[in-house]
Amino acid sequence: MRRRFSASFAFGLVLALAVAGPAAAQRVEGSRAAATGLYAAEVPVNSQGAQDREAGFARALAEVLAKLSGDRGIAGKPGIAQELANAGSYVDGYDYRQDAGTSASGAPSYRTILVVRFDEEAVSDMAAAFGVPVWPVPRPKPVLWLAIDDGSGPRLVGARQDEVARSLTERAIERGYRLGLPAGSAAERAVVGAIWRGDTAAVARASERYQPPMQLVGKLYRRGTGWRADWIFVDDGRVLSSWTAEERDARAALAAGADGAADALAARYAKVPATEPAGTFAVAFSGIDSADDYLRLSAWLQAQPVVTDISPRSASGDTLVLDLALGTGLSGFARMAARSDVVEATGPDADPDTPAEGAPAAPAPTRYRVR
Repeated sequence: MRRRFSASFAFGLVLALAVAGPAAAQRVEGSRAAATGLYAAEVPVNSQGAQDREAGFARALAEVLAKLSGDRGIAGKPGIAQELANAGSYVDGYDYRQDAGTSASGAPSYRTILVVRFDEEAVSDMAAAFGVPVWPVPRPKPVLWLAIDDGSGPRLVGARQDEVARSLTERAIERGYRLGLPAGSAAERAVVGAIWRGDTAAVARASERYQPPMQLVGKLYRRGTGWRADWIFVDDGRVLSSWTAEERDARAALAAGADGAADALAARYAKVPATEPAGTFAVAFSGIDSADDYLRLSAWLQAQPVVTDISPRSASGDTLVLDLALGTGLSGFARMAARSDVVEATGPDADPDTPAEGAPAAPAPTRYRVR
Protein backbone atom coordinates (compact mmCIF):
# COMPACT_ATOMS: atom_id res chain seq x y z
CA MET A 1 0.00 0.00 0.00
CA ARG A 2 1.33 3.41 -0.91
CA ARG A 3 1.81 5.77 2.04
CA ARG A 4 0.65 9.39 2.01
CA PHE A 5 2.03 12.03 4.33
CA SER A 6 0.82 15.56 4.95
CA ALA A 7 3.01 18.36 3.59
CA SER A 8 4.14 19.61 7.03
CA PHE A 9 5.01 16.14 8.22
CA ALA A 10 6.81 15.28 4.99
CA PHE A 11 8.93 18.44 5.39
CA GLY A 12 10.09 17.21 8.77
CA LEU A 13 11.01 13.85 7.26
CA VAL A 14 13.03 15.54 4.53
CA LEU A 15 14.96 17.40 7.23
CA ALA A 16 15.56 14.15 9.07
CA LEU A 17 16.97 12.52 5.96
CA ALA A 18 19.11 15.57 5.23
CA VAL A 19 20.82 15.62 8.63
CA ALA A 20 21.09 11.85 9.09
CA GLY A 21 24.48 10.27 8.56
CA PRO A 22 25.12 6.97 6.77
CA ALA A 23 23.72 3.93 8.54
CA ALA A 24 26.28 1.72 10.24
CA ALA A 25 26.23 -1.98 9.44
CA GLN A 26 26.61 -4.30 12.41
CA ARG A 27 27.87 -7.85 12.08
CA VAL A 28 26.02 -10.41 14.15
CA GLU A 29 28.31 -13.24 15.09
CA GLY A 30 26.93 -16.76 15.05
CA SER A 31 28.04 -20.26 15.90
CA ARG A 32 28.78 -23.03 13.42
CA ALA A 33 25.49 -24.81 14.11
CA ALA A 34 23.26 -25.45 11.12
CA ALA A 35 19.95 -23.68 10.87
CA THR A 36 17.24 -25.69 12.59
CA GLY A 37 13.71 -24.94 13.71
CA LEU A 38 11.04 -22.56 12.56
CA TYR A 39 13.09 -19.42 13.22
CA ALA A 40 16.15 -20.38 11.17
CA ALA A 41 16.84 -20.71 7.46
CA GLU A 42 19.64 -21.45 5.01
CA VAL A 43 19.91 -19.60 1.70
CA PRO A 44 22.57 -19.62 -1.04
CA VAL A 45 24.50 -16.38 -1.59
CA ASN A 46 27.01 -15.29 -4.21
CA SER A 47 29.57 -14.07 -1.68
CA GLN A 48 30.15 -13.17 1.95
CA GLY A 49 30.00 -9.46 1.12
CA ALA A 50 27.65 -7.12 2.98
CA GLN A 51 25.29 -6.57 0.02
CA ASP A 52 24.81 -10.28 -0.64
CA ARG A 53 24.44 -10.91 3.09
CA GLU A 54 21.67 -8.33 3.50
CA ALA A 55 19.82 -9.78 0.49
CA GLY A 56 20.27 -13.22 2.04
CA PHE A 57 18.80 -12.03 5.33
CA ALA A 58 15.67 -10.89 3.49
CA ARG A 59 15.26 -14.22 1.68
CA ALA A 60 15.90 -16.15 4.88
CA LEU A 61 13.31 -14.11 6.80
CA ALA A 62 10.79 -14.68 4.00
CA GLU A 63 11.42 -18.41 4.33
CA VAL A 64 10.92 -18.27 8.10
CA LEU A 65 7.65 -16.37 7.71
CA ALA A 66 6.52 -18.94 5.15
CA LYS A 67 7.27 -21.72 7.64
CA LEU A 68 5.46 -19.92 10.45
CA SER A 69 2.36 -19.26 8.37
CA GLY A 70 2.43 -22.14 5.92
CA ASP A 71 1.85 -19.52 3.18
CA ARG A 72 4.36 -19.72 0.32
CA GLY A 73 3.29 -16.28 -0.90
CA ILE A 74 3.63 -14.50 2.44
CA ALA A 75 6.55 -12.35 1.23
CA GLY A 76 4.22 -10.60 -1.21
CA LYS A 77 1.62 -9.58 1.38
CA PRO A 78 1.09 -5.85 2.07
CA GLY A 79 3.72 -4.52 4.45
CA ILE A 80 5.72 -7.75 4.61
CA ALA A 81 7.77 -6.97 1.49
CA GLN A 82 8.77 -3.60 2.95
CA GLU A 83 9.68 -5.12 6.32
CA LEU A 84 11.91 -7.70 4.64
CA ALA A 85 14.23 -4.80 3.81
CA ASN A 86 14.82 -4.56 7.60
CA ALA A 87 15.50 -8.30 7.95
CA GLY A 88 18.92 -7.64 9.49
CA SER A 89 17.31 -6.14 12.59
CA TYR A 90 15.64 -9.50 13.34
CA VAL A 91 18.85 -11.56 13.05
CA ASP A 92 20.08 -13.26 16.22
CA GLY A 93 23.12 -14.87 14.60
CA TYR A 94 24.51 -16.01 11.25
CA ASP A 95 27.30 -18.04 9.73
CA TYR A 96 28.45 -19.45 6.39
CA ARG A 97 28.88 -22.95 5.04
CA GLN A 98 30.50 -24.18 1.83
CA ASP A 99 28.63 -26.98 0.06
CA ALA A 100 30.65 -29.03 -2.42
CA GLY A 101 29.13 -30.24 -5.66
CA THR A 102 29.85 -31.03 -9.29
CA SER A 103 29.27 -28.73 -12.25
CA ALA A 104 27.70 -29.82 -15.54
CA SER A 105 31.21 -30.38 -16.94
CA GLY A 106 32.11 -32.67 -14.05
CA ALA A 107 34.43 -30.19 -12.36
CA PRO A 108 34.18 -29.62 -8.59
CA SER A 109 32.00 -26.67 -7.60
CA TYR A 110 31.27 -24.93 -4.33
CA ARG A 111 28.22 -23.05 -3.15
CA THR A 112 28.20 -20.55 -0.31
CA ILE A 113 25.27 -21.03 2.10
CA LEU A 114 24.25 -18.30 4.55
CA VAL A 115 22.91 -19.85 7.76
CA VAL A 116 20.66 -17.42 9.63
CA ARG A 117 19.00 -17.65 13.04
CA PHE A 118 16.36 -15.05 13.86
CA ASP A 119 15.16 -13.64 17.17
CA GLU A 120 12.04 -15.69 17.91
CA GLU A 121 10.25 -13.04 19.95
CA ALA A 122 10.98 -10.24 17.48
CA VAL A 123 9.79 -12.25 14.47
CA SER A 124 6.67 -13.40 16.32
CA ASP A 125 5.84 -9.80 17.22
CA MET A 126 6.34 -8.70 13.64
CA ALA A 127 4.13 -11.50 12.33
CA ALA A 128 1.41 -10.57 14.83
CA ALA A 129 1.70 -6.88 13.92
CA PHE A 130 0.93 -7.69 10.29
CA GLY A 131 -1.80 -10.19 11.09
CA VAL A 132 0.19 -13.09 9.64
CA PRO A 133 -1.61 -16.41 10.23
CA VAL A 134 0.48 -18.70 12.43
CA TRP A 135 0.48 -22.47 12.06
CA PRO A 136 0.88 -23.56 15.71
CA VAL A 137 3.43 -25.97 17.10
CA PRO A 138 3.96 -28.80 17.77
CA ARG A 139 3.17 -29.77 14.21
CA PRO A 140 2.02 -33.18 13.04
CA LYS A 141 4.29 -35.63 11.23
CA PRO A 142 2.12 -37.25 8.54
CA VAL A 143 3.06 -40.66 7.16
CA LEU A 144 4.24 -40.62 3.56
CA TRP A 145 2.84 -43.50 1.54
CA LEU A 146 4.70 -43.20 -1.76
CA ALA A 147 4.81 -45.67 -4.65
CA ILE A 148 7.11 -45.17 -7.64
CA ASP A 149 6.96 -46.85 -11.04
CA ASP A 150 10.05 -46.20 -13.17
CA GLY A 151 8.88 -48.65 -15.80
CA SER A 152 9.35 -51.89 -13.90
CA GLY A 153 6.18 -51.76 -11.81
CA PRO A 154 5.18 -49.73 -8.75
CA ARG A 155 7.17 -50.18 -5.53
CA LEU A 156 6.71 -48.76 -2.05
CA VAL A 157 9.27 -46.30 -0.70
CA GLY A 158 9.92 -47.32 2.90
CA ALA A 159 12.21 -46.03 5.61
CA ARG A 160 15.19 -47.91 4.16
CA GLN A 161 14.75 -46.09 0.86
CA ASP A 162 14.54 -42.62 2.40
CA GLU A 163 17.18 -41.27 -0.02
CA VAL A 164 14.69 -41.79 -2.86
CA ALA A 165 12.25 -39.36 -1.23
CA ARG A 166 14.85 -36.85 -0.04
CA SER A 167 13.66 -33.97 -2.26
CA LEU A 168 10.19 -34.45 -0.77
CA THR A 169 11.19 -34.79 2.90
CA GLU A 170 13.61 -31.87 2.68
CA ARG A 171 10.94 -29.67 1.10
CA ALA A 172 8.63 -30.57 3.97
CA ILE A 173 11.26 -29.36 6.45
CA GLU A 174 11.59 -26.13 4.45
CA ARG A 175 7.82 -25.71 4.80
CA GLY A 176 7.99 -26.17 8.57
CA TYR A 177 6.97 -29.79 9.21
CA ARG A 178 8.30 -33.33 8.81
CA LEU A 179 7.15 -36.48 7.08
CA GLY A 180 7.59 -40.05 8.29
CA LEU A 181 8.02 -43.13 6.12
CA PRO A 182 6.48 -46.54 6.85
CA ALA A 183 8.89 -49.28 7.92
CA GLY A 184 8.39 -51.10 4.64
CA SER A 185 7.29 -54.50 5.96
CA ALA A 186 5.88 -57.13 3.64
CA ALA A 187 2.34 -56.23 4.73
CA GLU A 188 2.99 -52.56 4.03
CA ARG A 189 4.51 -53.30 0.62
CA ALA A 190 1.23 -54.99 -0.22
CA VAL A 191 -0.48 -51.58 0.11
CA VAL A 192 1.08 -50.47 -3.18
CA GLY A 193 -2.05 -51.44 -5.09
CA ALA A 194 -4.23 -49.29 -2.82
CA ILE A 195 -1.85 -46.36 -3.28
CA TRP A 196 -1.95 -46.77 -7.04
CA ARG A 197 -5.72 -46.75 -7.26
CA GLY A 198 -6.10 -43.96 -4.68
CA ASP A 199 -7.85 -46.13 -2.08
CA THR A 200 -7.25 -43.84 0.90
CA ALA A 201 -9.36 -45.97 3.25
CA ALA A 202 -7.09 -48.99 2.69
CA VAL A 203 -4.00 -46.85 3.15
CA ALA A 204 -5.43 -45.41 6.39
CA ARG A 205 -5.99 -48.93 7.73
CA ALA A 206 -2.39 -49.85 6.94
CA SER A 207 -1.30 -46.68 8.71
CA GLU A 208 -3.15 -47.34 11.98
CA ARG A 209 0.08 -48.23 13.83
CA TYR A 210 1.46 -44.76 13.13
CA GLN A 211 0.52 -41.42 14.66
CA PRO A 212 -0.94 -38.97 13.86
CA PRO A 213 -3.76 -40.33 11.65
CA MET A 214 -2.57 -38.29 8.67
CA GLN A 215 -1.33 -39.68 5.37
CA LEU A 216 0.26 -38.14 2.31
CA VAL A 217 -0.49 -40.64 -0.44
CA GLY A 218 1.38 -40.31 -3.73
CA LYS A 219 2.31 -42.22 -6.86
CA LEU A 220 5.11 -41.17 -9.19
CA TYR A 221 5.41 -42.51 -12.72
CA ARG A 222 6.84 -41.62 -16.11
CA ARG A 223 4.78 -39.41 -18.37
CA GLY A 224 6.21 -38.77 -21.83
CA THR A 225 9.71 -37.37 -21.38
CA GLY A 226 9.05 -36.36 -17.78
CA TRP A 227 7.33 -37.48 -14.62
CA ARG A 228 3.87 -37.19 -13.13
CA ALA A 229 2.93 -37.42 -9.45
CA ASP A 230 -0.63 -37.75 -8.18
CA TRP A 231 -1.13 -36.74 -4.56
CA ILE A 232 -3.85 -37.08 -1.91
CA PHE A 233 -3.61 -35.69 1.63
CA VAL A 234 -5.79 -37.36 4.28
CA ASP A 235 -6.42 -36.13 7.83
CA ASP A 236 -8.22 -38.56 10.16
CA GLY A 237 -9.94 -40.28 7.26
CA ARG A 238 -10.96 -37.06 5.52
CA VAL A 239 -9.42 -36.06 2.19
CA LEU A 240 -8.25 -32.47 2.65
CA SER A 241 -6.71 -32.01 -0.78
CA SER A 242 -5.67 -33.77 -3.97
CA TRP A 243 -3.41 -32.46 -6.72
CA THR A 244 -1.13 -33.46 -9.58
CA ALA A 245 2.37 -32.33 -10.55
CA GLU A 246 4.00 -32.89 -13.94
CA GLU A 247 7.70 -32.07 -14.17
CA ARG A 248 10.69 -33.00 -16.29
CA ASP A 249 12.60 -33.74 -13.09
CA ALA A 250 11.22 -36.45 -10.78
CA ARG A 251 12.60 -34.61 -7.75
CA ALA A 252 10.47 -31.56 -8.55
CA ALA A 253 7.36 -33.70 -8.92
CA LEU A 254 8.09 -35.26 -5.53
CA ALA A 255 8.71 -31.90 -3.84
CA ALA A 256 5.28 -30.77 -5.01
CA GLY A 257 3.82 -33.38 -2.67
CA ALA A 258 5.33 -31.68 0.36
CA ASP A 259 4.10 -28.29 -0.85
CA GLY A 260 0.55 -29.49 -1.33
CA ALA A 261 0.43 -31.14 2.09
CA ALA A 262 1.79 -27.99 3.75
CA ASP A 263 -0.82 -25.88 1.98
CA ALA A 264 -3.60 -28.20 3.15
CA LEU A 265 -2.34 -28.31 6.75
CA ALA A 266 -1.87 -24.54 6.99
CA ALA A 267 -5.29 -23.86 5.46
CA ARG A 268 -6.88 -25.98 8.17
CA TYR A 269 -4.77 -25.18 11.22
CA ALA A 270 -3.13 -21.75 10.82
CA LYS A 271 -4.72 -19.09 13.03
CA VAL A 272 -4.84 -15.36 12.37
CA PRO A 273 -3.87 -13.36 15.49
CA ALA A 274 -6.49 -11.01 16.86
CA THR A 275 -5.93 -7.45 15.66
CA GLU A 276 -8.15 -4.42 15.24
CA PRO A 277 -9.30 -3.48 11.75
CA ALA A 278 -7.25 -1.00 9.78
CA GLY A 279 -8.18 2.63 10.39
CA THR A 280 -6.99 6.08 11.39
CA PHE A 281 -6.22 6.62 15.08
CA ALA A 282 -5.17 9.64 17.16
CA VAL A 283 -1.87 8.81 18.87
CA ALA A 284 -0.07 11.20 21.25
CA PHE A 285 3.73 11.38 21.51
CA SER A 286 5.22 13.22 24.49
CA GLY A 287 8.86 13.94 25.36
CA ILE A 288 9.48 15.98 22.20
CA ASP A 289 11.86 18.52 23.73
CA SER A 290 13.96 19.35 20.69
CA ALA A 291 14.10 19.28 16.91
CA ASP A 292 16.22 16.15 17.19
CA ASP A 293 13.43 14.36 19.10
CA TYR A 294 10.95 15.31 16.39
CA LEU A 295 13.27 14.17 13.61
CA ARG A 296 13.89 10.80 15.27
CA LEU A 297 10.15 10.26 15.73
CA SER A 298 9.47 11.31 12.14
CA ALA A 299 12.06 8.95 10.71
CA TRP A 300 10.88 6.05 12.86
CA LEU A 301 7.22 6.47 11.92
CA GLN A 302 8.09 6.67 8.24
CA ALA A 303 9.98 3.38 8.49
CA GLN A 304 7.03 1.43 9.96
CA PRO A 305 5.18 -0.53 7.23
CA VAL A 306 2.04 -0.65 9.40
CA VAL A 307 1.82 3.16 9.13
CA THR A 308 0.26 4.14 5.81
CA ASP A 309 -0.58 7.81 6.41
CA ILE A 310 0.45 10.47 8.96
CA SER A 311 -1.17 13.83 9.63
CA PRO A 312 -0.57 16.23 12.54
CA ARG A 313 -3.61 16.95 14.70
CA SER A 314 -2.35 19.18 17.52
CA ALA A 315 0.72 20.16 19.53
CA SER A 316 0.99 21.34 23.14
CA GLY A 317 4.14 21.67 25.22
CA ASP A 318 6.27 18.58 24.60
CA THR A 319 3.35 16.57 23.16
CA LEU A 320 2.41 16.05 19.52
CA VAL A 321 -0.86 14.34 18.57
CA LEU A 322 -0.87 12.63 15.18
CA ASP A 323 -3.56 10.92 13.14
CA LEU A 324 -1.98 7.62 12.09
CA ALA A 325 -3.54 5.45 9.40
CA LEU A 326 -2.60 1.93 10.52
CA GLY A 327 -2.91 -1.09 8.29
CA THR A 328 -3.26 -3.51 11.24
CA GLY A 329 -4.89 -1.29 13.82
CA LEU A 330 -3.50 -0.03 17.11
CA SER A 331 -2.44 -3.46 18.38
CA GLY A 332 -0.21 -4.01 15.36
CA PHE A 333 1.38 -0.61 15.86
CA ALA A 334 1.85 -1.35 19.57
CA ARG A 335 3.76 -4.55 18.81
CA MET A 336 6.14 -2.71 16.51
CA ALA A 337 6.58 0.10 19.05
CA ALA A 338 7.40 -2.43 21.78
CA ARG A 339 10.61 -3.31 19.89
CA SER A 340 11.57 0.30 19.26
CA ASP A 341 14.40 2.22 20.90
CA VAL A 342 12.75 5.49 19.80
CA VAL A 343 9.34 5.36 21.54
CA GLU A 344 7.78 3.60 24.52
CA ALA A 345 4.15 3.24 25.53
CA THR A 346 2.95 5.17 28.58
CA GLY A 347 -0.15 5.06 30.78
CA PRO A 348 -2.25 2.20 32.17
CA ASP A 349 -2.71 0.63 28.73
CA ALA A 350 1.01 0.47 27.98
CA ASP A 351 1.32 -3.32 27.82
CA PRO A 352 0.66 -4.60 24.24
CA ASP A 353 0.83 -8.30 25.14
CA THR A 354 -1.86 -10.54 23.69
CA PRO A 355 -4.38 -11.64 26.38
CA ALA A 356 -4.99 -15.27 27.20
CA GLU A 357 -7.47 -17.09 24.98
CA GLY A 358 -11.01 -16.18 26.01
CA ALA A 359 -9.94 -13.13 28.01
CA PRO A 360 -11.11 -9.67 26.91
CA ALA A 361 -8.57 -7.79 24.84
CA ALA A 362 -6.78 -4.97 26.65
CA PRO A 363 -6.91 -1.61 24.89
CA ALA A 364 -3.88 -0.91 22.72
CA PRO A 365 -1.76 2.05 23.80
CA THR A 366 -2.54 5.45 22.27
CA ARG A 367 0.07 7.43 24.22
CA TYR A 368 3.83 7.13 23.72
CA ARG A 369 6.92 8.93 24.91
CA VAL A 370 9.95 9.67 22.75
CA ARG A 371 12.97 8.16 24.50
